[in-house]
This record gives sequence, structure tokens and C-alpha cells, in this order.
Amino acid sequence: MYTPLLIIHSLLRWAILLAGIWAVYRSWKGVSGKTPFTGADNKAGLFFMIFFDLQLLVGLLLYFVSSPFAFKAISEMGMGAVMKSGVHRFYAVEHITMAVLAFVLVHIGRAKVKKAATDALKHKKGLIFFGIVLILVLLLTPWPFREAGAMRGWLY
Repeated sequence: MYTPLLIIHSLLRWAILLAGIWAVYRSWKGVSGKTPFTGADNKAGLFFMIFFDLQLLVGLLLYFVSSPFAFKAISEMGMGAVMKSGVHRFYAVEHITMAVLAFVLVHIGRAKVKKAATDALKHKKGLIFFGIVLILVLLLTPWPFREAGAMRGWLY
């Protein structure tokens, strides 16, 4: 069960990155060009949030059920040993903490965008929240050039 979930989780990161870049670009374009908030702008934020929802669901299954680096590592090794191992610490603490924070921020951002009174304010709120979430996603991803992602490739 671990490998299929890990593959899905890894591939979903690309959907999140593409949707996040699209949402940030649409917001930036709206702020800089003072354009109206359109259906495409709305869909960009919506897809970013939907992909994030799917990612969190798969990630929680990995964390609590099948990953040897997360909850299972804490249970077997103890928190002290997990914190001393960079890879285990990344997956057991850092990755999930930033992911949940990003999840909360993408939902807050989407709500703020929907409730904003003007098109300019919608674009501005989208740019701020979706931009912060995109930065968090880049930081929490175990890229192959990082210690935590060294055993993985660019796809999974």
C-alpha cells in the first residue's frame, strides 16, 4: 500500500505546483494589470485548493498508515531519535507541519478571495495567500537534491 500511495502523492505535487503557479500568475496578472476577476481566476484558486485537498488526504494516509518515515518511525524509534535523523525529522515533523499550514492557508485564501468586495482586492488576496502557499509547497517538497528526497526521483 505504501508504494502506490507514495506514487500518487508524488504525482499530485506536480498538479499542485502547476495549479499554484497558475493561481499566483492569474492573481499577479490581475493586480498588475488591474483586470476584472474572471471565472478563470476563480477556477485557478479552486483547482489549487482541490488538488491540495486530495494531496492532504493521501498524505495523511501515508503519514498514519503506511510510511516508515512518519508516525511509524515516531512509534518505533521514539521522538528523540526521530529528531536526530534529518530524513525522519523531515517527514515526521517538518513536512506534515508545513503541509497542514499550507492546507489551512489555501483554504483561508480561497475564502478571503470569494468574500473580497472588489476585483482588485480579490486579486491582491489571491496573490498574497496563494503566493505564500506556493512558497511553502516548494519548501516542504522532498526534492531529489535534498537529503530527504535523495532516494527519490523527480516524478516519485
